Amino acid sequence: MAEFSWEVRSPLDRALVTGSYGAQGDAGVSLTEIRNFDLVQVMARRGKAGETARAAQARFGIAAPETPKTVDTADATLIWSGPDQLLVLSKGGKHTIEALAPVFVGSASLSDQSHARVLISISGEKARTMLAKLSSIDLHPDVFGVGAAAATSMDHTSVTLWRGKDRVDGQAVFNLLVFATFAESLWHTILDSAAEYGVTIGHSEDVA
Repeated sequence: MAEFSWEVRSPLDRALVTGSYGAQGDAGVSLTEIRNFDLVQVMARRGKAGETARAAQARFGIAAPETPKTVDTADATLIWSGPDQLLVLSKGGKHTIEALAPVFVGSASLSDQSHARVLISISGEKARTMLAKLSSIDLHPDVFGVGAAAATSMDHTSVTLWRGKDRVDGQAVFNLLVFATFAESLWHTILDSAAEYGVTIGHSEDVA
């Protein structure tokens, strides 16, 4: 019987080429793929939203977001992903679907999205301008501040977008979760939209 050895590869392995892209000079946009994370979607069952919220509070020591925003805990990021839904982003295996299943038993349905989504970090002086080409979300800092989140679409592709902590130079950081099957297509769309500002494509990083 033939034996098969499967190598785990990112959907962006072919498309992501580190270095510079587009206009020369100081790059206005920086792109990095974030890898090696656990991602679990938690969806409250009918009539169980309150119970799910209490379970999340007990697990993470902080209230899960009930509006479009994110909440950082000591070892995870809780991301609003729709009414009575959240995504738990973490690393190190502490908040896998196996670990969370007993926490939400009877109150919520869980879905492991760790290998079903691609996470892209977008930053730089022109990041907001570039994203405005692809999204109808108002990304002005007075409206979309640090921690703001949205379940939206870009180039007809469903995404979860949230603003992370600013870089040390004060530039905004936007995090983008996209389904793996659409990641390569959206990556090329982002590159095309950012080309006029110059792009720096960094090596893939692990989730912080």
